[in-house]
Amino acid sequence: MNPVIYTIFLLILSNVFMTFAWYAHLKKLGEQMWIVAALFSWGIALFEYLLQVPANRIGFTVLSVGQLKIIQEVITLSVFVPFSLFYLKEPLKLDYLWAGLCMVGAVFFMFRSKLF
Repeated sequence: MNPVIYTIFLLILSNVFMTFAWYAHLKKLGEQMWIVAALFSWGIALFEYLLQVPANRIGFTVLSVGQLKIIQEVITLSVFVPFSLFYLKEPLKLDYLWAGLCMVGAVFFMFRSKLF
């Protein structure tokens, strides 16, 4: 499989775990002591790292660190917005669109040497 596609696939899975580790406790464990939420989050974050570390190692064979990072940020926003809307029931904001457009610009600048 193409290393870039495999990297993106692993980073998407990693981000799903990361988003739940960082934010799911806000909805499910809001009445618990913070240490309970932290332990819950650490348990989920283990799976994030088990996917993220190999993703970055594979990606680094064909991408620069900057390119890996911007791919990660685009995936983070792409996973976070639906999570925020559907899981946390946050309202849709136009700011998500503006942030996404900024990310498109960031992707362009990180990959323009490969485009031209």
